[in-house]
Amino acid sequence: MKKHLSLLTISLLCLITVANSQTYGLVLHGGAGTITKAGLSKERQNVYETGLQKALDAGYFVLDEGGNAEDAVIAAIRILEDDSNFNSARGSVLNANGAVEMDASIMKGVDLNAGAVAGVTTVRHPIEAATKVMLSSPHVMMSNAGADLFAKEQGLEIMPTSYFITKGSQATLKGVQDRLKEQGSVESEYPDWKFGTVGVAALDKQGNLAAGTSTGGMTNKMHNRIGDSPIIGAGTYANNKTCAVSCTGHGEYFIRLNLAHEVSALMLYKGYDVEKAASFMIHKSLSDMGGSGGLVAMDRKGHISMPFNTPGMFRAYQMSDGRKSVLMFKDEE
Repeated sequence: MKKHLSLLTISLLCLITVANSQTYGLVLHGGAGTITKAGLSKERQNVYETGLQKALDAGYFVLDEGGNAEDAVIAAIRILEDDSNFNSARGSVLNANGAVEMDASIMKGVDLNAGAVAGVTTVRHPIEAATKVMLSSPHVMMSNAGADLFAKEQGLEIMPTSYFITKGSQATLKGVQDRLKEQGSVESEYPDWKFGTVGVAALDKQGNLAAGTSTGGMTNKMHNRIGDSPIIGAGTYANNKTCAVSCTGHGEYFIRLNLAHEVSALMLYKGYDVEKAASFMIHKSLSDMGGSGGLVAMDRKGHISMPFNTPGMFRAYQMSDGRKSVLMFKDEE
């Protein structure tokens, strides 16, 4: 009897040891584009670094306290949505009419449940609206006025549209529109007019993955244009069998490539690791099409990938095994 009890005790200790050895953490991005040391003053670099670090701290705290991956994703994205330096919620770029239309999505790797909103105009935290669609409706995606109404009915914080419009976004829109009138192109003077977005991939202590993305979209976009960020499989994807992914860049290309899901598919069907799969999709598939952007991804063992084919990408990560960094430019590890 004592022998059986001893074996049972040893087995329980082994199970506890395995559970405690699960790596957990998160990786996030704050947009890709023409992000260079020459183009960003030290002061602006510090501003972005501070914003990324605050989001990282918020998400990691949830995981460290035993919270689930999707709650960590929400906590981190909420911080970035309230920071006007990033293209989501408070810092959203403006459409051709000078208005804000925001998109967001979230996905759980444990059961492939997902939610998204597109074209919302009044929800302070679009990522929360996406989560409500996932948890409190029979749908995956809701859009425009219906999504705004649903968010209000769910008790989410609603703001006047003026809250989301900043002097910076107004100036950028004017510059892009003036440039289009003069030369029909904005690439040289406003190379980041089509970039932005914030996103997170997280892995919790239970070994579950989740991903989320939030954006104001593309400067001067047509009314009701929808990019990749709210589209499950294009801008966001999570599957416990493979990885969690959040993308940023020129959304039309990410949609056509179904890019986030393709990272997972390469891992699932071709046996690629997360770094090989993510890099292939950004540096081969996306680049071959002429698209630009990047992504952050994490697999179920806590391996991270952050490829991009632009001059820079705001990105950061923190893992329970001690890995931690906030990065902006190329050739940084």
